[in-house]
Amino acid sequence: MQLTRFTDLGLRILMRLAVPTGAPTTTQSVAQQMAVSPTHAAKVVARLQSLGLVETRRGRTGGLAITEAGRRASAGRLARTLEGQGEVIECEGENPCPLANACRLRGLLRQAQEAFFATLDPYSIADLAGSPTADVLLSITSRPPD
Repeated sequence: MQLTRFTDLGLRILMRLAVPTGAPTTTQSVAQQMAVSPTHAAKVVARLQSLGLVETRRGRTGGLAITEAGRRASAGRLARTLEGQGEVIECEGENPCPLANACRLRGLLRQAQEAFFATLDPYSIADLAGSPTADVLLSITSRPPD
């Protein structure tokens, strides 16, 4: 099972915001710290904001802040939400699989995907951002994007 970069970045941004630095955190600074493009980070932040997990403030004293809901969010539930309802493998589409009507693999892969998410379910963003991860999150310096 592999998460999309969008989901991975969403989890990492929330983890970063869960560890206060005392200085305002902006989308630009998070993008630099996570070594991604500011455009990609902005899309992720917008989605996290729409989910009520991040608050954004504009202006000189603006920035990003994790909400209490973001701090308590289950990593598994968040990964499910950001990943969407897509299949692990593409069985239909332009070149449909000839086994699609009688395949047991598709159902097993769905079960495996759910087991993957279920492993993350008990852990909140606050759990993931705790020690020793918090120290590393605080030490991340700006890096050039990929």
